[in-house]
Amino acid sequence: MGSCLSGEGGGSHGGAASALPYALAAAAVAAAAAPPGSDAGANKRRKSAVKKMKRNCSFDAKMELRLHRIPKRLFVNGSSEVASLFSKQGKKGINQDAMIVWENFGSKEDTILCGVFDVHGPFGHMVAKKLRDSLPLKLCAQLQLNSFHKDGHVDIISCGLGSLTSEESALTSTGGEAGIHNQNHTDITTMRESFLKAFKVMDKELKLHPSIDCYCSGTTAVTLVKQGRDLVIGNVGDSRAVLGTRDEDDFLIAVQLTVDLKPNLSSISLSLSLLKMK
Repeated sequence: MGSCLSGEGGGSHGGAASALPYALAAAAVAAAAAPPGSDAGANKRRKSAVKKMKRNCSFDAKMELRLHRIPKRLFVNGSSEVASLFSKQGKKGINQDAMIVWENFGSKEDTILCGVFDVHGPFGHMVAKKLRDSLPLKLCAQLQLNSFHKDGHVDIISCGLGSLTSEESALTSTGGEAGIHNQNHTDITTMRESFLKAFKVMDKELKLHPSIDCYCSGTTAVTLVKQGRDLVIGNVGDSRAVLGTRDEDDFLIAVQLTVDLKPNLSSISLSLSLLKMK
């Protein structure tokens, strides 16, 4: 499932560019609906919001362009020596979903990241594209931070890169050579903590995004990191990770690695009930 907005064109006119007309239109509607006697402060706030949206769109476009230049990062139909991606648009219109395979993830030769994002809602394509581009960077940044902290190293990402965001830090580091801390495999605890933190930060960022309406739009996310012979999976929703293997008779079989996280799942139903009680 791949986003067909900007991937095959190779340009930066995807979610960032398509979000701008929505943002400007919303601002225009708000301005037209305002009563004649509205104070100058309200108009100033609207203009400030539009400027902020433009800046965010510009940043997203620049980040996307840099991501497209990273070698061994696949996000449209294609294949490499170790992976294959394929998606076909259905009859419901635009293919909103997204996918990614990133070899040498985190500058580690034996590490591969895979992700699939199955979306819903009118802004689903923007949500999927944002996750495809941002979630791996956040995960990479969290892995590096946790590795430094556990090994007792100084946090050079924060100290040396100044005011760079986590996405910019990860983008800078993934394009360089692997450091000393990357020579050993990341332990499972560090990987788990990094997954949880990256998902949490990504969810919060989407809720606060000025040009993506997440009230009626969202996505599932199943992501996995293969490091050597170890496999760590982080998933939200009912998208599945399936392992192809062979049984005792050497027949190819499929093994489901994830649990579908649906509202009717007992643990999720309990959480929703507690939330309603609060």
